Amino acid sequence: MAGLQVTDVQKALKGADYPMDGPALAELAKRNGADDELVEALRGLREVDGPNGVMKELKGHLGGSTDGDG
Repeated sequence: MAGLQVTDVQKALKGADYPMDGPALAELAKRNGADDELVEALRGLREVDGPNGVMKELKGHLGGSTDGDG
C-alpha cells in the first residue's frame, strides 16, 4: 500500500460541511469519486471539525511528504 495522497484527500472532501464524522466523510468521498482505500480510511474517523482534523486523523495512512504547517 503506497498510502493516500494529500491531494486525493482534498479532492475527495470537496464540498465538505464540517463538522463531519467518518461515515459522512466516506459518503462524500465516494460521491466525489475517491478510491475504495480512501473511502474506507475515512469511514473509521471520529468527528473532525475541518480539513486539518482529517489530515491529522489520516496521518498514518498518508504517503509522500506530510511536512507542512503543523
